[in-house]
Amino acid sequence: YLMFDMDDGIVALKKQLIEKDMEIAALKKKLGQIQKANSLLTDLQDKVSALSPLKNTLTNDDILRYSRQLLLPELGVKGQMSLSNTSVLVVGCGGLGCPLAQYLAAAGIGRLGLLDYDEVELSNLHRQVLHTEKTRGLPKALSAAHALSRLNSRVECVPYHLKLSSANALYLIGQYPFMLYCSDNVPTRYLVNDACVLSGKPLVSASALRMEGQLTVYNHRGGPCYRCLHPIPPQPDTVTNCSDGGVLGVVPGIMGCLQALEVLKIASGQPSSFGQQLLIFDGQEGRFRAIKLRARRAECDVCGETPAVTELLDYEAFCGMAATDKCRRLNLLTAEQRISVQEYRGIVDSASPHLLLDVRPKVEVDICRLSTSINIPLVSLEERKANEVNLLKEKIKELKQRPNTDAPLPVFVVCKLGNDSQKAVQILEKMSGAELEQITVKDISGGLIAWANKIDPSFPQY
Repeated sequence: YLMFDMDDGIVALKKQLIEKDMEIAALKKKLGQIQKANSLLTDLQDKVSALSPLKNTLTNDDILRYSRQLLLPELGVKGQMSLSNTSVLVVGCGGLGCPLAQYLAAAGIGRLGLLDYDEVELSNLHRQVLHTEKTRGLPKALSAAHALSRLNSRVECVPYHLKLSSANALYLIGQYPFMLYCSDNVPTRYLVNDACVLSGKPLVSASALRMEGQLTVYNHRGGPCYRCLHPIPPQPDTVTNCSDGGVLGVVPGIMGCLQALEVLKIASGQPSSFGQQLLIFDGQEGRFRAIKLRARRAECDVCGETPAVTELLDYEAFCGMAATDKCRRLNLLTAEQRISVQEYRGIVDSASPHLLLDVRPKVEVDICRLSTSINIPLVSLEERKANEVNLLKEKIKELKQRPNTDAPLPVFVVCKLGNDSQKAVQILEKMSGAELEQITVKDISGGLIAWANKIDPSFPQY
């Protein structure tokens, strides 16, 4: 009996040992995954280097992970293998780039190049869903790569913290079969388009602003490129981005998911739905509509029969604006027509009679305002709306009576950044002495953001 009890004890101990070995193996695997994810913190690319070819196979874990999409006849094992050996470059890890990269990683794309020169800010988080409060201040490309590695450690993420330029675009894009444009500035849009045409790559492009979004696939199966539709860049002062016009976070999320869908279809051998169509999403109405695009233009400068563009250009010079997603800074006035926030603070402290005119839309004034200002939106000045013009006349007349002087009343114009206020100064100068009493008009340079940064840190920024 004693021998029997000892044998049972040995068997039980061996069983426990096997279980512990399995636990250790599982912990080692988890540690390896964490270490791989954390290694991204030192793998940020600040220049373009050569990438090795992908040679992925489907493991048992992959089959289980992707089982629900493997069951689709449109995809199957062959399609999944194509995805796992496909590289995709995402230009812009923001409101569009985050959701599309998330779904591409979840679907098993083999390699994701993540390019962004910006860093994570608090104002990004309502729409850029890969970033968190803890990654504020980190490069967006790195923050995105770190989040994606936690989602799917099998996907190779290559974060690029660099500016896409004419010097590096062709070499970088040449290493990725698919390009996804998710940025928010005109020069980069033309740069990416031209580089894709010269490299023979399709470009899946989307945009989102306010409650609306657009998507199309350029340079695909004989379809047009971006230049076919927009041969001439827009004027700098007509371009609006999310920082200027706002955006509801879910809208770029929807458009980014649709971009991911088009890449997954094309990469797995299915036709794109938008090679010659523009998809327009109206979030306010909850509706989609597709517009058929004209065919490739034979006289297009980059993809036409006799192209004028055979190498990449200086796209900031071509477009007349900086290649940045930040709020643009216009320079419409001379130095004599502008004052700094410090100079305006001195005028306020001296109690010198003047009028402070805030030309932002009412929705922005509701967020924050300087208490002494009156609000007349720029659009009301442009359209000479009677009610607003009469309000301005009355206010000028009232203020001129206080010092009892015939001298022109000083009017200082403010907006968020000092862009719309410059336009307003030009309008008011034309109105002075004609539609209005004689006034002197100056723009407050840098607007309310400069006021918050340099004068009153408690003033809200948005």
